Amino acid sequence: MYLIMTDRFADGDPSNNRQPGMTYDRNDPHAWHGGDLRGIRQHLDYLQDLGVNTIWITPVDQNRERDSYHGYGTTDMYKVDEHFGTLSDLTALANDLHAQGMKLVLDIVPNHVGPAHPWVEDSPTPDWFHGTKAQHRLAQGNFRALMDPYASARDRKDVLDGWFVDLLPDMNQENPLVAQYLIQNTIWWVEETSADGLRLDTFPYVGRQFWHDFHAQLSEIFPHLTTVGEVFNGTFAMPPMLNSFFAGGVVRSGGTTDIDTGLYTPFDYPFFSAIRDVTVRNTPMTDLANLFRQDSVYPHPDRLVTLLGSHDTKRFMSEPGATPERLLLAFGILLTARGIPVIYSGDEIGMAGGEDPDNRRDFPGGFEPQKSSANAFLSTRRSTDEAGMHDAIKRLLALRNSVKELQEGKQQVVQSDEDTIAYVRGLNLEHGCVAGQDRVLVLANKSDIARKLNIDMNETAMEGCTRSEMLLGDKHSVHVSSHSISANVTPLGLMVVQLR
Repeated sequence: MYLIMTDRFADGDPSNNRQPGMTYDRNDPHAWHGGDLRGIRQHLDYLQDLGVNTIWITPVDQNRERDSYHGYGTTDMYKVDEHFGTLSDLTALANDLHAQGMKLVLDIVPNHVGPAHPWVEDSPTPDWFHGTKAQHRLAQGNFRALMDPYASARDRKDVLDGWFVDLLPDMNQENPLVAQYLIQNTIWWVEETSADGLRLDTFPYVGRQFWHDFHAQLSEIFPHLTTVGEVFNGTFAMPPMLNSFFAGGVVRSGGTTDIDTGLYTPFDYPFFSAIRDVTVRNTPMTDLANLFRQDSVYPHPDRLVTLLGSHDTKRFMSEPGATPERLLLAFGILLTARGIPVIYSGDEIGMAGGEDPDNRRDFPGGFEPQKSSANAFLSTRRSTDEAGMHDAIKRLLALRNSVKELQEGKQQVVQSDEDTIAYVRGLNLEHGCVAGQDRVLVLANKSDIARKLNIDMNETAMEGCTRSEMLLGDKHSVHVSSHSISANVTPLGLMVVQLR
């Protein structure tokens, strides 16, 4: 999956850049920059060539705010924002994607609206929102209060009823009219666009009963629709047990009742934290291994949507200690480990960017005058560093897309230490090697020096494997004997070995 911030990717129609009362200024990181739906359509070949098969676009419904380029402050839930184009442009994008065998994920925000929404001054009912513009709670990210059966009503309401960033009016989904409006609105967007999935913004800030009803109604109409919930409070301290509380497929406490949210999967922000910790913050690789070893808390760990970063986080390359080699190692793990990986637009060329909004810089080549100079969409216009990173990510994606075990396989961690981790992927890991069921072994080394690994295959999913084929790395660096495998892993290196 490839995340595109619509306003910052490519300007395909300059005529819609300047809208009445809005600020268009590409030198102002808080202003509108001109990216639109036609711009995305014009670069689908770039994405397909990279190896992407799904795009997730930030919200495109109307945001009549001077600095609401990001799309998370809606003022009309039934209209595409004029900066981005029209509903016809959105359906054309969906049609183009489907014609190329690709999928579309829309970003949906049932938690709140923008401060300029007409409802704020004239709400359909007195209890349409939690509180009022003059008197309301500030949303808190204490998600543990939702897990705790003895949490106070105050702590729960601070999460569920508070206004996000003390600015965005919080919708009252306990009001049946509000809940049905939001559900019907989502059905309309999916019906109009034939979207394949939904990214659900601020997921924990909305009550479980609403999510249960939301998914029950949508799944009846769109049985193959995928939903991904944003479980993120900005602190990155998100243990798997807390993250798993919001996953669908399991009944968990919803305060006074036990409720299944119906969510297909949450994002794996615990992985986001761990991968950055081990690759640039010098924590031991065992931390990543131990994260994977907690997968039993999830009903479907293979569905987790993993990521190195997003439009809400500092870019990887702006982390202290980050280098292209360390970014490539992180990508190597992201694209070979369990889960559904997301690439944030620009990370595949090593873009830098600090905290919001610096992490939302324009994609090079999507806007004038860069279209004719520094243009990362074109292989002939990329810088040396951009080309090196892009081509390496393209090879990793090609590998993932060609090896079923990397796409769908279960995962078993077989060894880890301070600097290295070894995990094996397979469609069935309940036994050792058997005919017709390959194993794919991934070896990663975060050290600045080469490491020789010796792995005992006895009583692992690799037991009985006798033959190997190098999928990534030097074929002379691996030796398989009857009970063990030895490998020389280069500094900051990744090796992928197919075993039979």
